[in-house]
Order: sequence, then structure tokens, then C-alpha cells
Amino acid sequence: MTASNDLDRLQRLLADASTTLLQHFHGLSDQIAGLRQQLDSGLGLDAVSLEQTRQALGRAVVALQFQDMASQLIAHTDKRLRSCADRLARDALADDDDGEGITLPAPLRPNPVTQDEIDAGSIELF
Repeated sequence: MTASNDLDRLQRLLADASTTLLQHFHGLSDQIAGLRQQLDSGLGLDAVSLEQTRQALGRAVVALQFQDMASQLIAHTDKRLRSCADRLARDALADDDDGEGITLPAPLRPNPVTQDEIDAGSIELF
């Protein structure tokens, strides 16, 4: 249960990081809007600003992919730990008058995320 509590705390930290990531996406949106205004006003685009915005967007997408994979792994590990704890409790404690204890089944797949590194590129949103 201690490991599950640690995973819960890690999930909250990851959610906080996701909030920060969302703020960065809004900042990028503002930068893109400013570039669009430059283009519309006939000033032309600043190539350096455009490239910086493109790179920042790429980094934000990579961070989003990390958050998604980490969340999946945390949820999967939590289910596996809870299933193990249930089985240990069922085996250690005798059945009572209410009948046999109910245990959560272990996840069927050994790992929900097959990727072990993150790189900029295409992204699949579910």
C-alpha cells in the first residue's frame, strides 16, 4: 500500500507538471498569434522567432508524450500492486462468514507502454 501511495503522489506531481505544460501551450498559442499579426500587417515573418516557436512547440509535444506514457505506466503499476495486495490479504486471512474475499484481477498485459524513449516527431492523440 505504501508503494501505491507513492504512485498516487507521483500522479499528482505529474498532473501539476501537465498544468504547467498546458500553460506553455497557451504561451505558444500567443506567440503564433503574434507571428500571424506580423504576417497580416505586411511586416513579414521574423525567421528566428518563427524557428524558436516551432522548436518550443516540438518540445511541448515531447513533454505531452512523456506525460501520457508516464500516466499509463503509473496506472498500470498501481493496478498490479493492488491486485498483489488483494491476493496476499486473501491468502493470509481466512474467509469469514461473508464468504470468500474478492480480489482485483491483475492487468492482462505486462506493460501498457512499449516505448522506452521519447523523440520529437509525430504524435498520436487518443
